[in-house]
Amino acid sequence: MHTPLAERLRPQTLDEFVGQSHLKSRLRAIIQGKRLQSTLFFGPPGCGKSTLALILARASKKSFVRFSAPEVGLSKLRQKIAGVEILILDELHRFSRAQQDFFLPLLETGEIVLLATTTENPSFSITRQLLSRLNVLKLHSLNHNELLQLAKKGQKLLGIEMEEQSLELLAFQARGDARTLLNLLEYTASLQPEERSPEKLKTVLPEIIIRGNRDGDTHYELASALIKSIRGSDPDAALYYLACLLEGGEDPRFICRRLILSASEDIGLADPLALPLAVSCQQAIEFVGMPEGFIPLAETVVYLALAPKSNSTYAAYLAAQKEVRLNGPKPVPLHLRNASTALQKEWGYGKNYKYPHAYPGAWVEQDYLPQELLGRRFYQPKDQGMEPKLLTWLKSKKRKK
Repeated sequence: MHTPLAERLRPQTLDEFVGQSHLKSRLRAIIQGKRLQSTLFFGPPGCGKSTLALILARASKKSFVRFSAPEVGLSKLRQKIAGVEILILDELHRFSRAQQDFFLPLLETGEIVLLATTTENPSFSITRQLLSRLNVLKLHSLNHNELLQLAKKGQKLLGIEMEEQSLELLAFQARGDARTLLNLLEYTASLQPEERSPEKLKTVLPEIIIRGNRDGDTHYELASALIKSIRGSDPDAALYYLACLLEGGEDPRFICRRLILSASEDIGLADPLALPLAVSCQQAIEFVGMPEGFIPLAETVVYLALAPKSNSTYAAYLAAQKEVRLNGPKPVPLHLRNASTALQKEWGYGKNYKYPHAYPGAWVEQDYLPQELLGRRFYQPKDQGMEPKLLTWLKSKKRKK
């Protein structure tokens, strides 16, 4: 009676499994194959990773054990897998990189088959050496119809009847997570029948906290979408992704760092006020904190999205960087070097240097690049926002030379 509904409803075969239709043919091929290969199941919570690992292990007819990485150390794991052919290991990413190396010789010799799960992008959370020894299957969150199908199976097992709209509400609240759906369904079954109507359920369901994965795909995808929406001058999309990040529990300081970089890379000299605004936003977050911190964040995001765009300084640095990396740094011209000693003066350091402040308008014609690079242009201005105005002074001086 105390076994959770999610466990009681866990499918035993691939035919009973709901969801991941894009993987069904591959999974059947694995089951029918002569040799089970080590596999990593990667996907969001509640999508069926552990269940599929169990289905493959049972179908192989081989001995297996199942552990979660946080609950078992390597010394205990060594004892538990002795004589076992398959290890099902949940949350592989919770093992450090040094701990992950433990599996390399075992997989290399075929001593054990590893069926592991992770919610974090394996490109970042799993070592390259271990990843090369695993087949990776990427799972998706369940769609609405798949969740409804599960909800109907669950209510039948619980022996309750619910309106279709109530099941729809539970499926919506679960946000693609089958385990969350079944937990909500089990909670609903404990209510009085009259409380299971759609209207009543909206007031009595426990609040579902939106999960954010600060180190996984969602983290990087949302951050990327926020910056690209700003770059594309779409304030509505930028605000939406900001809300997704904050509601998912993202550290607002991380968002501030991204906004500061965006202000420099994507807006730059087209609006020189963008960078100080982004820095001020970071200071405001440190001072005000959350949850009110969303206010300066929203202001900054909208401002950056509406600001004119220029990546000229970003591109200019990359051009200069490329020159240095390809051809190495050239010697600084003698007239630009400080003559700190008498010997340096004899060598010609600082000779013929023209001090701009000694000339009208604090500008004088003078070469600054190394001899080999004279005339080279790294900075290519754009006709955006304030940038043309910033060049007006320099152009006027050069015309008078």
